[in-house]
Amino acid sequence: MPKKNKLKIKANFRLAAGRSNMPLARDIARALEKKAGENKANINCTEQLEKTIIRNFSDGEIWVKYEDSIRGGDLFIIQSTNAPGDNLVELLMLIDAARRASTDRITAVIPYFGYARQDRKDQPRVSITAKLMANLLVEAGADHVITMDLHVPQIQGFFDVPLDHLYASTVLVKKLRSLDLPNLVVASPDVGGAKTARAYAKRLNAGLILIDKRRPAHNVSEVFNIIGDPKGKNIIIIDDLIDTGGTFVACARALKDAGAEQIFGACTHPVFSGQALEKIEKSVVSKLFVTDTIIHTSPLFTQSSKIVVQSVADLFAEAILRTHNNESITSLFDTDLIPT
Repeated sequence: MPKKNKLKIKANFRLAAGRSNMPLARDIARALEKKAGENKANINCTEQLEKTIIRNFSDGEIWVKYEDSIRGGDLFIIQSTNAPGDNLVELLMLIDAARRASTDRITAVIPYFGYARQDRKDQPRVSITAKLMANLLVEAGADHVITMDLHVPQIQGFFDVPLDHLYASTVLVKKLRSLDLPNLVVASPDVGGAKTARAYAKRLNAGLILIDKRRPAHNVSEVFNIIGDPKGKNIIIIDDLIDTGGTFVACARALKDAGAEQIFGACTHPVFSGQALEKIEKSVVSKLFVTDTIIHTSPLFTQSSKIVVQSVADLFAEAILRTHNNESITSLFDTDLIPT
């Protein structure tokens, strides 16, 4: 007999979402109901999402309201904080409104945590914005945070409330294995990503290449040196996010020029600002695997011949359900995939 699921959606469960990524929020809601099965109170997670009202005044200011009572609830608010800044403001307002409505526990579910790259004072008179974002979320009233693949793991320490850090590698590795590529090597586009690339290489039984790059200007990168031999190898470039695409495309070009065979990419957060999509489409990359932490509606994304989206909805749904039941989420991780 199949093992009965002990995780339940209880009567106090509440689910809400901002407008930054409603497709993912709806997928998470459906996954929650599927996982809970019959072990749920008279609650429709998808309907709950639609009962969060968010509007803009004519001057652009945001207004939020929970249509139904959330008093005493265990509330999970889904919202990525990618640009524009309104996404962050929406999340803060949803948290504040919930706190003022006497919700028992507020968990901010942030698939993509924006401003994470500004994590240290690397030059005079700059903001440590990642810490500021953490402070704002806690001050607004968040009791708990669930996020995925922070730009640097140390950001977890910026929060004064519990934070659960999920890894998209548990989803992406399955897809990469299915490619069944011979002579496989994993490449890191910079030294900072070496630990993550090494974790992927270990699970894929692949070699490892590091790429040394320099940034002559902001958001501009230039490849200087490849540490390792890419000749005759199939290569997967691993990164936590791709922004303008400059680093990713330049790395792929350098590897190809050095004799690599097929080149693939995998990243958690497809920021894709500026001309990133055009650069990727014209690049030497065969396929780029990304997750749905950030939504894109441009035809260059949705109709791309190179970009393949892997959903993380099921992983977030499991983490939410376990948190709601006060169960550990450690078993969601393949510990070999956690950079150490």
